Amino acid sequence: MRFKVKVHPRRAEEVRAALEAVIEPSRALDGVVRLDIARDLSDPDTFIATEVYEDEAAPERQESLPVVEAALSLIRECTVEREATLYHVTSATQ
Repeated sequence: MRFKVKVHPRRAEEVRAALEAVIEPSRALDGVVRLDIARDLSDPDTFIATEVYEDEAAPERQESLPVVEAALSLIRECTVEREATLYHVTSATQ
């Protein structure tokens, strides 16, 4: 999954802190293969998350974490633009 959100400039630091708090507990969850969140270099009010899950239930487990629920609520409150892309991978090689 790739998630991109642009927030109101006056709320960007608040969103950054909330997203930063999500990383460690999310990465510790079963089924979360990878979670990276970054600030867009060309627009400091935009954040991009790239998430990789083992199964379809992992995002639900992640969203049930209180810190994730709080971050999502904050994002809904101050979003200017939002974009999400869900990718389904049937096989992968390393």
